Amino acid sequence: MIRKTRRTREARRWAALTVLFLLVSGVCTSCADEPRKAREPADGQAAVGGAAQGRVPAGKKENLPRLIGDGSTAYTGAQPGQPAEPGAEPLAPGEKPPQFVVFSWDGAGEDDLGLFSHFREVAREHDADMTYFLSGLYLLPEDERERYEPPGHAPGASDIGYLSDEHIVDTLEQLRLAWLDGSEIATHFNGHFCGSDGVASWSTEDWLSEIEQARWMVEHWRTTTGRTDLEPLPFDYGEELIGGRAPCLEGQDNLLRAAEELGFRYDSSGNGQQVWPGKRHGVWDIPLQAVPMPGTSFETLAMDYNFMVNQSGTSDGDPEKYSAWEKQMRDGLLAAFDRAYEGNRAPLIIGNHFNDWNGGIYMDAVEDVIKELCPRDDVHCVSFRQLVDWLDAQDPQVLERLRTLDVGERPREGWKAFLAGAA
Repeated sequence: MIRKTRRTREARRWAALTVLFLLVSGVCTSCADEPRKAREPADGQAAVGGAAQGRVPAGKKENLPRLIGDGSTAYTGAQPGQPAEPGAEPLAPGEKPPQFVVFSWDGAGEDDLGLFSHFREVAREHDADMTYFLSGLYLLPEDERERYEPPGHAPGASDIGYLSDEHIVDTLEQLRLAWLDGSEIATHFNGHFCGSDGVASWSTEDWLSEIEQARWMVEHWRTTTGRTDLEPLPFDYGEELIGGRAPCLEGQDNLLRAAEELGFRYDSSGNGQQVWPGKRHGVWDIPLQAVPMPGTSFETLAMDYNFMVNQSGTSDGDPEKYSAWEKQMRDGLLAAFDRAYEGNRAPLIIGNHFNDWNGGIYMDAVEDVIKELCPRDDVHCVSFRQLVDWLDAQDPQVLERLRTLDVGERPREGWKAFLAGAA
């Protein structure tokens, strides 16, 4: 199973040396191109979601870091800050599954609220890795907006705002540091179109176009911003990008078909329960989960937006209720954790946005949950990438056995007997 580790001085030193090297490295300023329409990888680059293979002949030492394309990204080798050895490995016969918790963030841009940088520090302080679902156009300047061609909409259209030039730079900095911390940079796609004319109506080809454009924006921010003075992102996005979450959790069926074609390993666009995940179209389907909403007879998805809608229906509700609403979300997430931890041990999946809705109470509630859960020795706050690494290392018969457990259901015969003969 995954053994927890704190960030080490050596890892931070590695990160600092990498940044220094990238700052003094030259870049190719004539390598930019328009967003790719074809999905075949360029020479020397990996397909979206694929491994960065075939770069260096076997036996030849690789010089790192190595800039990619116009220098917006760079391949710097293995990601630092990952769980200690032995990392992801199969459960021993009869071994109780570890308790995973995934904290994830939709949009993942840094603005005047400073919440990306804040929660990145919270994660570092409390031994958590997270997944940041980046909206690609958060790296595209608004005066370059027509480079984005959203399916079914005019060039440059978007249902979320573009960031200022200053906030693009701030977002780049947080993306760089988050990856060096050990967290994952995934995708929230681009224009966040919901409803009947949004992503729910998109074909597989539409999703393929949207994903390619999301990748292009990350790989060519130097071209679009003109900021060649900034250091590259320290990862190959073709290798890093292995999953995403769709706007409004819509359009997943065709998205999964596109994800399978592009080699994605997971998707978190569904609505589900606190049970062990399975695969659809060869992709791990790891949905947001229904969790208790204390004081009510119903449950809601483990996301700040859903708690807000059920509490106030607006982002600026009655301030006199803020304290009670904050406690309701915090207690609901902790109750969801407890029933998994004491029950079927299914991973707890929590989604959020960087927001100040209802006075910022949802950010405070989530921070409290992080501080409560992640430092525990027997709890693993991981990214989706780390979770699917563990899932892929397990015997399929063991996972099939785990999927027979309902929400909060603990094996009657105990874990040892329940899983002893599964493999």
